[in-house]
Amino acid sequence: MSWINHIKNLFQDRASLDEGTTFSLKGISETGSDLVANTKGDRVIWAMVIILTLASLLLVYSSTGSLAYRMSRSTESYLFKQLGLILVGWGLIYFFHRANYTFYSRVAVICFFLSIPLLIYTLFFGVQLNEGTRWIKLPVLNITFQTSDLAKLALFMYLSRMLSRKQGVIKDFWKGFVPIITPVVVICALIAPANLSTALLIFGTSMILMFIGRVRIRHLMLIVGIAMIPISFLVGLAVTHYDKTNKRAEKLPAAFESGRIPTWVGRIQSFMYGEKEDDNEKMYQNNQANIAIANGGIFGRGPGNSIQRNFLPHCYSDFIYALIIEEYGLIGAAFMLFVYLLFLFRCIRLYRKCPFAFGAFLALALSFTLVIQAIANMGVNVSLLPNTGVTLPLVSMGGSSLWFTCIAIGIILSVARNVENLEGDSMQRAVEATSSNEKKEDSKDA
Repeated sequence: MSWINHIKNLFQDRASLDEGTTFSLKGISETGSDLVANTKGDRVIWAMVIILTLASLLLVYSSTGSLAYRMSRSTESYLFKQLGLILVGWGLIYFFHRANYTFYSRVAVICFFLSIPLLIYTLFFGVQLNEGTRWIKLPVLNITFQTSDLAKLALFMYLSRMLSRKQGVIKDFWKGFVPIITPVVVICALIAPANLSTALLIFGTSMILMFIGRVRIRHLMLIVGIAMIPISFLVGLAVTHYDKTNKRAEKLPAAFESGRIPTWVGRIQSFMYGEKEDDNEKMYQNNQANIAIANGGIFGRGPGNSIQRNFLPHCYSDFIYALIIEEYGLIGAAFMLFVYLLFLFRCIRLYRKCPFAFGAFLALALSFTLVIQAIANMGVNVSLLPNTGVTLPLVSMGGSSLWFTCIAIGIILSVARNVENLEGDSMQRAVEATSSNEKKEDSKDA
């Protein structure tokens, strides 16, 4: 009879296991329900984030074959790394969207003044790549990140705070314009020596935001004119030191051979004078991107069927949009552009609905910087702009840059959540007022 008792014990253990499993699944289900219930904000923006990050997984897995070969790793390792970064990014979005956006007005001051010494430290002691120092390494965590990402986020939070507080004197040069433009000049000046393209994008986005914030146009034109002086100087160097007859760049004066100046001049020359027939090193990346675009056609070669991923440098980051066109065609590329423009449209809609100036400027500033960066990346990939080195937000393979993008989106959704709550409260008051009026009319009729 012992075997019968043994079978009974097995069934009892299985029953207890099922109960435990049921209880565990119930707990997980309740936790998931609470998480979804606490997720607020614009549902369309949430959907855009999910679409872009899922597309990132497909594209990173497809584009990292040559990188994995060089690093003696598997493409799956990069896929799981990107998945881990995305999951952390989603967590950051959820965490930052739960906070009241007014909290970021106080945080903006701390982050802004913290980013200045970090940028200075990066210039002198940062990790060097291509004669530019853009990264610093955290000693304990052993993680490198671009300080410009933190500075960009801090600047736009701080700029939104200043624009909202200076609306009463916004037309005054010394009381309104100077306190607003000073932080922009400081941050751009510290970023430009190592990363001119990012500094120009930050400056352009700031100008747009200040224009929307009712800053005088003549004040904006003054600062744009001053900023055009060094840009015109670089273009002049590129034009005067290029031999059009022999189609080659001439040596720059010794005074301009230091730092990133030769790189900037070379990129301008490649953009102005480079031709498809040129098979030199400077045009190699652009030529391979153009071949990828030509291979894609209208419908693309299909997911994972790219040919140029084996020849196109940085097809997983700076030139990932060319890979999108090759694998998904012009239709896929147009859909990607549509997603970013829809994201911008929803943020502009949020700007118009937000009753408070800081929240409105905050949502607009952070959305503009993401979408302008995306358009700049697309422009470089299709040879409409000179090479800038900026990535495609939420899509390109990345680490800290992806996380800072997710933080910015979390702050935007925090504004959306607040607007949603205000609309709900006003709707509730309207319903209560209507109900009260109906009761009064019913009592009069009685």
